[in-house]
Amino acid sequence: MIFFQFHPLASLRAITALVCVALWAPQEALANKPATPSKHNQASPRAPAKAQAKPKTPARQGADAAATQPEDLRDLATWCKTIVPRLIGMPLNQCLSSGLAPGDGRSVRGVPLWLRDAAPPEGTASLRVFVLGGIHGDEPTSVNVVFDWLESAVKTQDSVIHWRMVPLGNPDGLLRRPSSRTNSRGVDLNRNFPTDDWSRDAHAYWAKRTGKDPRRYPGPAAMSEPETQWIQGQIEQFKPQLIVAIHAPYGLLDFDGPAPPPNKLGSLYLDQIGIYPGSLGNYGGTMGRVPVITVELKNARQVSRTEIQAIWRDLLKWIDLRLLPSTAAQVAPATPAAPTAPAGPTTLRHSGGLDSL
Repeated sequence: MIFFQFHPLASLRAITALVCVALWAPQEALANKPATPSKHNQASPRAPAKAQAKPKTPARQGADAAATQPEDLRDLATWCKTIVPRLIGMPLNQCLSSGLAPGDGRSVRGVPLWLRDAAPPEGTASLRVFVLGGIHGDEPTSVNVVFDWLESAVKTQDSVIHWRMVPLGNPDGLLRRPSSRTNSRGVDLNRNFPTDDWSRDAHAYWAKRTGKDPRRYPGPAAMSEPETQWIQGQIEQFKPQLIVAIHAPYGLLDFDGPAPPPNKLGSLYLDQIGIYPGSLGNYGGTMGRVPVITVELKNARQVSRTEIQAIWRDLLKWIDLRLLPSTAAQVAPATPAAPTAPAGPTTLRHSGGLDSL
């Protein structure tokens, strides 16, 4: 008879091996079992990796493209639903009920430039006023202001003033992500008007005074941009006797052209900071001899309706006081006169630090 000696260590090893086999066998069977589709993945099997790959989006297209295509923005409802999310505190219904109509102008990307007239009965207007907002896409409060003023003008039905209002002169800039001062081609539209000094001074000023700041690039030539061409065309056709341009965020009033300027509108005080080659103030006020008020709001993102209405009321008072009693005598037609600029360099009344307008 053979006796086997019991060894505790060997017995422990045997028990451990048996436990491992018991645990491993069910896991192996589960791993080899075909997967049962769940209710979340029954629709389709795994797609090949190549089919799942997304096409690359060009960098510029990604910066400029809005979710809605430009051709869709010819409808007021679609246009409003596209721009209103970019405007803080702007109710969608205010845009939808604005009565705006698409003009014949288009932005670089093909977005219509919208406008509306608020006019008294034909033949009774004593003054034509052109109001422009959103020429810089990163100043959305300027758009809010024009919408509010348009609503006020329509409700008031002024018997002597014919208003033409353009809330957004640079839709491509507003709709970029993030919004930009310039249009889709990187041009500052308020440096692109055909002023007498443009050819001589625009690029020199851009290089020397702004250090070629890309936000203030005046363009390859005066009037190179479709937005500028359309705005200038509106001025020539409408022949305003007052132009009001809305900007932000430096909290002041600027003024170019004839007639005593307003000293204060709302909480904004007059500070005539200068003229720039290609600016609307230079083109309309200095060249065209039409008063141009530049309202520079205190905040580019948000402004209270109280302040908007205070500026509006003071503007109407200044118009009553300075323009309506002798409009014909004080204000010349809007079509620019023959060049009168001196042969030498333009004298810029510029403070050196503020170049927002």
